[in-house]
Amino acid sequence: MLKFYYHQISINSRRVWIALLEKNIEFEGIELKLNGDQFEPSFLALNPFHHIPVLEDNGFSVIESFAILDYLEAKYPDNPLLPTDARSLGLVKMVQMVTLNELLTAMNPLIMKGMGFGEPEVKKLEESQQKVGKVLEFFAEKLGEQSYFIDDRLTLADIVAGTAIGVLPFLGFSLDSYSNLKAWCDRLMQRSSWQQTQATPEQLESFKAQMKTLMAKKVAE
Repeated sequence: MLKFYYHQISINSRRVWIALLEKNIEFEGIELKLNGDQFEPSFLALNPFHHIPVLEDNGFSVIESFAILDYLEAKYPDNPLLPTDARSLGLVKMVQMVTLNELLTAMNPLIMKGMGFGEPEVKKLEESQQKVGKVLEFFAEKLGEQSYFIDDRLTLADIVAGTAIGVLPFLGFSLDSYSNLKAWCDRLMQRSSWQQTQATPEQLESFKAQMKTLMAKKVAE
């Protein structure tokens, strides 16, 4: 059976977790606490860069969430999350990479502030909001009035972008100006895979407290 190493709060983990559920793949979930357990020799043997998520398949470990998603598509073709025609595939990959390279990078100051890890400069927060807005405008145009990026079919574009955009309201960034994206997020939240992987407020607060403790300890050292 596949072993999936993850953390409940991790966006990178969640996109793989949702894909596993949507494709109805049987797996064993192994949650790391990220309190130092990611540096244990047993985990470093799977990923020497000590990051999650990791997928282990009969002794073969796959690191990096996008690589894991591609691996799952290739090995488990049922319930596909990638289209095959060139235009649709190009759109899905484009949304994935824009999420990774543009959106998540732009979100970093918002995440830092929202998680209580620090108070970024006002200028950096303003730049962050502007860059996020630019990405959302791009996605809103690509989505149009469709249920999902590729007509009425869920793909990795929705999973990758949705797991990132879905946290924006919790970071103080409203989606009200992007009505079709907001409706799309609501649609995703109605899916069982989203509900099963949604972190509770208690889990979020616990993670914040843990990270603050670890950060304070590092500063003291």
